[in-house]
Amino acid sequence: MFRLALYQPEIAPNTGNIIRLCANTGSELHLIKPLGFELDDKRLRRAGLDYAEWTSVRSHENWESFTTALAGSRIFAATTRASQAYSAVTYHTGDVFLFGPETRGLPQSILETLGSEYCVRIPMLPHSRSLNLSNSAAVLLYEAWRQQDFSGAGEAGCLLVGGGV
Repeated sequence: MFRLALYQPEIAPNTGNIIRLCANTGSELHLIKPLGFELDDKRLRRAGLDYAEWTSVRSHENWESFTTALAGSRIFAATTRASQAYSAVTYHTGDVFLFGPETRGLPQSILETLGSEYCVRIPMLPHSRSLNLSNSAAVLLYEAWRQQDFSGAGEAGCLLVGGGV
């Protein structure tokens, strides 16, 4: 399916929410160290609701080990500095969606390495700073999955807000 990558995430509940997102979409999660929390952090478990057993979560020691592990993959960086809207791209199975730390975003050097054609933004009203990390990941991932006609969801897939079966 798709892969989400968090570069130096800082807030455990955001990562927990993204673990849950990945589990419910059949996506992999890649965490690029250093992390702002421990992987066994109780806030991470609470937000992820123990969904880690339902998805693949891989840690990488640094940017270089991440890019080596995913060599040959298309990596799209989500950034407020991009000129291209996330919805203007045709995504393919196996694409990687990269998000930066909550307080500072991705370093300019990484954006330059990827190139502007692999940088996407989520439109917002003027003077807005940014969306929450897990919300941004969901917007981008669901657009890519929609383009694949929600492959793998089957007839049983449904939206439940606030819990459910």
